[in-house]
Amino acid sequence: MQVSVDGSSRPLRCAQRDRCSECGSLIEWYPCGAGPHRRPVRLHPGEVSAAHVPGPCRWHVSSSVAFPAGGSSSWCRLPHAVVRPSRAAAGAPRALAGLRRSLAVRTRRLIDAGAFTPPPDSPKSQALEAEGARGCRPHRPVVQRLYVRYLASRLVEEIRCIAQARRRSRCTSPVLISDTPAGAWKLMAATGAGGQLALPAEAMAVCDPGRAPYAEQLRWRAQRCPQHVVTPAAADLVVADWELFDLLRHHEHVRTRLPDHARRPGPAVRARRAVRP
Repeated sequence: MQVSVDGSSRPLRCAQRDRCSECGSLIEWYPCGAGPHRRPVRLHPGEVSAAHVPGPCRWHVSSSVAFPAGGSSSWCRLPHAVVRPSRAAAGAPRALAGLRRSLAVRTRRLIDAGAFTPPPDSPKSQALEAEGARGCRPHRPVVQRLYVRYLASRLVEEIRCIAQARRRSRCTSPVLISDTPAGAWKLMAATGAGGQLALPAEAMAVCDPGRAPYAEQLRWRAQRCPQHVVTPAAADLVVADWELFDLLRHHEHVRTRLPDHARRPGPAVRARRAVRP
């Protein structure tokens, strides 16, 4: 167990449990000990036999920190991404098909019981999201706070407060305030991190806070609603959804065009509006 360096409170934490927003399965958050930033990773709860798991999919936990590779044990942990039911069958290991089917059955039972609502997913939205040709809103936007870029796990409007409510459950209030915008979409240079190189002419769409106050940007980075940002004694029930943006690992989320609602009207549109009675 260890003390969380990102939370406002200081309880000892280990294997924080949460539910996947795509399939509703139980997951456990662990800090990754392989990277320099110790980004959190989602692991499947429970161990499986390492003999039936491919080498790149093996993880082990030591001193509450997750490391890629199986270690010397005959048992290993699995990242949730390789057993998630919504994962494409072409990119999933065949040895884990049985576990993936059982999770799919559990997801179907949660949906039938009304305990879980899957995110909207359609072939048209998948095509627009994959290509980004029409500048549609990214499902996982890149947000800049305090001059640091983060990759959000969901739409900005759907980001919830992570503080504990009075009934010892997670707060249901969104981080976004209705009368305050989350930021303006801008095209910025896609710079690398940790000595990486980026294309000099490459630009990406980033949700920039602009001239937002320093306290407001701190509130967003802490992922707290206005009510819980003034109550630091309230503990964090889950890990914040922010993930440090890395150009090489997150290149599939880079959008080179602004979303449709953020674009300015062209000269032809402005001319038509001017002559409109």
